[in-house]
Amino acid sequence: MAASLVVLRERPSGLEVLLLRRAVRAGDFSSDAYVFPGGVVDAADRQGHAVCIGLDDATASERLLLSEHGLDYYVAAVRECFEETGVLFAVDAGGRPIATSALDDMRAQRDALHDGKIDIASLCRASNVRLTPDRLHYLSHWVTPLALPKRFDTRFFLAMLPEGQSVEVDQIETAAHRWMRPHYALKHADQLRLLPPTRKLVQWLESMGTAVRAMATASSLAARREIPRIQPRLANGKRGRWPVTPDEPAWAELALTDPQEQGAGSYDIVPGNVVTLMPGVLRVTASNPGMMTGPGTNTYLIGGGPQNEWAVIDPGPEDPVHTETILRAAPGAIRQIFVTHTHRDHSPGARLLKAKTGAVTYGMQARHDEGQDTAFVPDIALADDDEVTLPDGRMLRAIHTPGHAANHLCYSLDDAKLVFTGDHVMQGSTVVINPPDGHMATYLASLEKLAALAPQWLAPGHGFVMDRPAQRIARLVAHRLAREASTLAALADVGPASIDILTPVVYADVPATRHGVARRSLRAHLDKLAEDGRAVVSADGVWRLRGETEAG
Repeated sequence: MAASLVVLRERPSGLEVLLLRRAVRAGDFSSDAYVFPGGVVDAADRQGHAVCIGLDDATASERLLLSEHGLDYYVAAVRECFEETGVLFAVDAGGRPIATSALDDMRAQRDALHDGKIDIASLCRASNVRLTPDRLHYLSHWVTPLALPKRFDTRFFLAMLPEGQSVEVDQIETAAHRWMRPHYALKHADQLRLLPPTRKLVQWLESMGTAVRAMATASSLAARREIPRIQPRLANGKRGRWPVTPDEPAWAELALTDPQEQGAGSYDIVPGNVVTLMPGVLRVTASNPGMMTGPGTNTYLIGGGPQNEWAVIDPGPEDPVHTETILRAAPGAIRQIFVTHTHRDHSPGARLLKAKTGAVTYGMQARHDEGQDTAFVPDIALADDDEVTLPDGRMLRAIHTPGHAANHLCYSLDDAKLVFTGDHVMQGSTVVINPPDGHMATYLASLEKLAALAPQWLAPGHGFVMDRPAQRIARLVAHRLAREASTLAALADVGPASIDILTPVVYADVPATRHGVARRSLRAHLDKLAEDGRAVVSADGVWRLRGETEAG
């Protein structure tokens, strides 16, 4: 058990947070990292209950969702902060701030407290002071990944620096301290070696903006019991072994690739690497990363069975290197090739792969010319709800999901509760809807159609496998409706206007370098508003709200 204290102060320049640089120690994973004050809960911290005011064990335990001994964590946080920084959350016998002379006398005994020669209760009684754990707001709960040999169950608390006190580090566990603006700490997070809990909490502080808001929000979250227990999963990648948190892209997939949480999975998608997602389902990613393709286009292989034969979903771009990678990744002969849609990063690879294997191709032909692989003509054309028996005997069901592309198909492997989504649902970004092949109203309807199937997993054309499909799809729909509302607001504020004028207004939250792409989806939103009878466009491409005059 451990406790940590996030100490804030407000300056004219803004919110600052106290970070301590850990002393360098062999075998200490947090060596030389910047951390919050904190450490292990000692057995003697329970004796500190007797010198606490404003908070009892029953109330503290209820806040931490414990049956008892919750106040131990508060006492430990206060004690560790005092040992490491000399800052003490306490008052004198009259309830007043501790006098500087009294605090100096107590600081002189920090080494004895650290070494266990005295306990916090004895120190407080000798100095006639009382701890004030009620100043601490319960903020977060983190548990170390299973794969690490040394593990902690840590409660984080939030508090303002007591008036009149300053920091004096102990030079034992702590080598230095710095008050930092959250933005600065995040900008230099790698140099500061911010560990995941520190990094995430500093990100949260950055989003809060002010200390007052941070304190109020923490208090509200604790009161509503909305503080989750976060236990990262250890994985491998470019920065070595690193904890992955639930809000990061690889989180859900690690439950499939490393179910025992031994740190065997990866938090990076590496083109060319073969990843086993579940029995009989593999992924290999093309080396075509970019703004529109993320880490690259995913190719999936499904198969096995008595004959060890395989099917491929989305053979990718016209890239002989990727085709050879697919052939090497397949544990057996490839008999079938499925295409989700005919955008040029998904279907062109079918021609060379078919030539190499003689496999049967499935999918839909392109229905428009722009940006399409019009040369793809499937051996077997699929329609909505068509089922195909895979080489291993399982059934793959086609789900027609137009919107991103008129010929877009998702594929459901029902026995695994897994849907291969192509570009219908991608990880980490929304899908570009590019008229005339793309159509916003149709796309929204296709999202609802996919949600109604209630799959357990989504395997996208770009990114990691995703869990909680219903929640993810609901967020996509909400995002599109919010963008539609922004489009209406922009028409009201600056219209009548062309798409070029509207784009930087509607997509003010998107970097200007991406406005060219955003312009396509804006056209799809405007088309939908026109179809809904809420907007009209003139012959020269000027959009306005319906009922608004040409002059505005």
